[in-house]
Amino acid sequence: MKRVRCPKCDRYIVFDERKYADGQQLVFQCPDCGRQFGVRIGVSKLKAIQREEKPDEQLAENDLGSIVVIENVFHYKQVLPLRMGDNVIGRYQKGNPINTPIETVDPSVDLTHCVVNVSRNGRGELKYVLRDAGSNTGTFVDNQELNKGERRIIGDGTLFTIGATSILLKL
Repeated sequence: MKRVRCPKCDRYIVFDERKYADGQQLVFQCPDCGRQFGVRIGVSKLKAIQREEKPDEQLAENDLGSIVVIENVFHYKQVLPLRMGDNVIGRYQKGNPINTPIETVDPSVDLTHCVVNVSRNGRGELKYVLRDAGSNTGTFVDNQELNKGERRIIGDGTLFTIGATSILLKL
């Protein structure tokens, strides 16, 4: 099952993509606002960033891990790969320049909410550092809010929360 979002009211409409061929144009009418809009079946630009197909498969040697956005009332489960340097996390919106977008309608997730920095320490081991990016609702690790300017080293299995969205670091 796939879902599309109404461009006017942001309501999700779920449909079975297996009934359609790649490249096929579909037209939807939003049941809430009545807006008609079209989509083309195929690979989205956002999905190219995300690893949704096989989130539980073994990580490749050059893979730096991922964050798993836990499903809730605002969005489906998402798996987002991490890269070296700053991984700026926030709510997806067309034109938003962040490199780790979460597709959600959660109003408590800012467009630029927090940053996970991936680097290597002096021994060449990977190090993951989480910091808030000046969000309005804060970033929480183990139910403790990160203070302004505070950086927290996180590891495999660390659960952190932005708004009403819980995220798990998976290495």
